[in-house]
Amino acid sequence: MDQVLNDRHKSRIPLNEIEILRSTIYHLNEGVIVADKEGVFLICNEAAQSVLEIGVDDRSPKSWNEICGCYMPDGVTLYEPEALPAARALAGETVPETEIYIRNEQCPGGIWIHAKASPLKDANENICGSVVVFHDATKRKQTDAHIKTLTNAVEQTADGIMICDRSGQIEYVNPAFTEITGYSLEEVQGLTPRILKSGVHDDAFYEKLWATILSGNVFRGTIANRKKNGEIFFAEQTITPMLGSTGAINHLVTVIKDVTEQKKLREQKFQMSLARAVQQQFYRMPPPKIKGYKFAGFSFPADETGGDYFDFLPLPGDVIGIATGDVSGHGIGSALLMVELRAFLRAFAQQGANVGDIFSLMNNALASDLEQGRFATLILCFLDTSARSFLYASAGHTPGYILDTEGNVKQTLKSTDIPLGFMPDHKFTCSDRIQLESGDILALLTDGITEAERPDQEAFGIERTLDYIRAHRHEHVQLIINGLYKAVRDFSDGMPQVDDITAVLCKVE
Repeated sequence: MDQVLNDRHKSRIPLNEIEILRSTIYHLNEGVIVADKEGVFLICNEAAQSVLEIGVDDRSPKSWNEICGCYMPDGVTLYEPEALPAARALAGETVPETEIYIRNEQCPGGIWIHAKASPLKDANENICGSVVVFHDATKRKQTDAHIKTLTNAVEQTADGIMICDRSGQIEYVNPAFTEITGYSLEEVQGLTPRILKSGVHDDAFYEKLWATILSGNVFRGTIANRKKNGEIFFAEQTITPMLGSTGAINHLVTVIKDVTEQKKLREQKFQMSLARAVQQQFYRMPPPKIKGYKFAGFSFPADETGGDYFDFLPLPGDVIGIATGDVSGHGIGSALLMVELRAFLRAFAQQGANVGDIFSLMNNALASDLEQGRFATLILCFLDTSARSFLYASAGHTPGYILDTEGNVKQTLKSTDIPLGFMPDHKFTCSDRIQLESGDILALLTDGITEAERPDQEAFGIERTLDYIRAHRHEHVQLIINGLYKAVRDFSDGMPQVDDITAVLCKVE
């Protein structure tokens, strides 16, 4: 200040004006630093001292940078001394607002300032100093960073976000909204959410929705909406009324989570549980009890439901029908087709036709219902229990086997025809009569047993299957089936079961 006072007479500024000027500068809310042409501070007002935690001294711009810790906007690179606003002003430059990050021992947390600088000139336009004016921008910087974080979160979230004013006009939608609905921000801005209306909900639904949010409460619910392309999708929506400073609602924020696929999966799971319940009801039916015979059958689906099928059909006289089938694929579609297959088989078997004629009737019935590329294989035996003999037909099914009392393969029941559903009006035939003896075991299987693989892709195969039945032929047939399934799964060594596993055994005593 001495220099300023010494120049008072030269500039002809009255003393009271100098005092007023000094007082004004010292009480400004913005920081003000005045330096001479050597860079020595002449004035550092209270705001500047408070922000920078320094006072007026004889530090040069270089030492001031080192002590104050003036960093560029990246927060890590120190300003070069000549790049600071004060130094640039001394070089004659009028410096526009510049962002500076300050971190030092007195301010370890760091602060942000926005500074402007101008050169001071004497009456001859010679530079005699500089003036730097700045303000603390830390809160604004933090607010901007917070807003940027929130904006990035909204822009990058997977859920659609829509912001409307109180009247319901759309002001903003995020990219996820566009991805879900097909509408861009430009297309919906100024419109209302009615563009998503699907027609699924009645007027009472929307009246309740608006009554909820306009009363200040959050609406939560699943809404059927319509995309730009006309497709209906289901969304879990949360609509939150946002209150302004007066407590009145000024915006509505909607979060849209597309749950169409989850809804389909839930519906499919429900349908599968129903189909499984129907299947399990079939499988829980006790095997027939006929003197001189032991029967057992079980199916182990790869999914909750399966496409494999086995059945015991009581027929007129002393005849029992034994069936094992496999619908291509597995899952609910195959399970439902299996139920249809069973219904046709049981209906046609009661008509007294032979095995080949029954297959011809089933083939025609199924051909109109099967999707392209789908089919069913089936082996059906008509066992005359009093004569200990049977006839069979096999529509492309995995071979069955008859093992004698020593466990040797007595006969292989090879396929006699094409799978069901391929060719309408095809005439199916059946085998000649096959005689059974005491100790014989009739084994009907599906390929889920023989084609089961272990990690090296080696299949369980028919030989392992027959070896297991042979080795356990003296056990009860139900124990043989349960043990065979365990042997297959142990062989697979942790590999997932990719196909249904089904077996039916009939032992002649």
